Amino acid sequence: MSNTLKFGNGEWYGKEGTILAYNSENNNYKPLPFNFERDSVATRVNKQGLIETVGADQPRIDYLNDSNGALLLEPSRTNSLPYSSNFSTWSATGGASVVGNKLGVGGSNDAFEFFSDGTANTRLYYSLSNTGELSFSVFAKKNTLDYIALYGNGGSNPRVWFNLANGTLGNQEGAGTGSIESYGNGWYRCTMNWNSASLVNVRIYNSNENDVFGGTTGSVYIQYAQLEEGSYATSYIPTQGSAVTRLSDVCSQTVTDGVIGQTEGTVYADVNFVGSTEAITNQIFFLREQGSNNGYLFAGFYQGKLNCGMRVGGSLLFDAFFSSALTKGRYKIAIAYKSGDTKIYVNGVQTGFKNNSFGLTNFAEILLTGSAGTNQLGDINREFKLYNTRLTDQELAALTQV
Repeated sequence: MSNTLKFGNGEWYGKEGTILAYNSENNNYKPLPFNFERDSVATRVNKQGLIETVGADQPRIDYLNDSNGALLLEPSRTNSLPYSSNFSTWSATGGASVVGNKLGVGGSNDAFEFFSDGTANTRLYYSLSNTGELSFSVFAKKNTLDYIALYGNGGSNPRVWFNLANGTLGNQEGAGTGSIESYGNGWYRCTMNWNSASLVNVRIYNSNENDVFGGTTGSVYIQYAQLEEGSYATSYIPTQGSAVTRLSDVCSQTVTDGVIGQTEGTVYADVNFVGSTEAITNQIFFLREQGSNNGYLFAGFYQGKLNCGMRVGGSLLFDAFFSSALTKGRYKIAIAYKSGDTKIYVNGVQTGFKNNSFGLTNFAEILLTGSAGTNQLGDINREFKLYNTRLTDQELAALTQV
């Protein structure tokens, strides 16, 4: 089971424009640099748990809830809220107020305390008119109140409550669906997703009860708000007076024939599925001929399902959609290919088999963000491996075991 390419698994070495993989065949490690591009700054969670900004073309190794880190590869997104980290610029109803310079995520000092004087329906809100699939997210931590609620005023009026005392979802109403993710030290990222036809403003409420807006004197801490077009929330995009766009991450490499098996091989990835329902496939990996889609092998997530495919000489050998809906979380995926014997394993279980006979052409490019970067990965990549042999079924089961 010697790897011809080893990438990640807690070993990350990157600089501007480059991140290293290794050829570890026969325990003879040789560097294989991947090209990395992103023509804008972006954020990550560092080892200390702090959300920090990194420069353009800098690979982002993100350590959120993972001490080994993961390469963060995301599509281009825009935070439409012009004041993402200054809630004193937001409008407030009579019973709401904020005070800044509070201790925030990872030890930063730019959170706000959001007070309610006990008046019903006290809230913070910001007016804007985005439409389509939207994700509204806010970092929050309990103080004397246990709940916040996110609300999209307009259309179906989606609203979701979040229990900051135990990190669970409360009620979800009006076509809004929510998710809550721990960032440590009592901080959670609270996200509401919905499809909007006529958004007027986004709102934040605090409360001490599920399904109730305000009505109790007290406060919660809030930080870093984001409204983006898409079915899931991506990494935080800071704004200071105008909307800001983070451009897409592109990670690719052109390698020699000896690294990618040309008659048989195995491709493996360990990724985190964030629950995308985008129309375009969120690629996990894409092996292809040099500069051409005439021959390729790929795996990706499409509308909440796993999709794997292979094309040789311009002919599609298989394009397999797996019917079981995926839940958010970790997936270890391997495609072992050989003429007449191609199998797909996911999390230790065989999920696909193809007995097509074929003669492969020259696979020379590896793209971790889809063909020419157009199909973007909406997930985080913990590890990627290549073998120039088709692993046995027993090896595939062991490799993909979660």
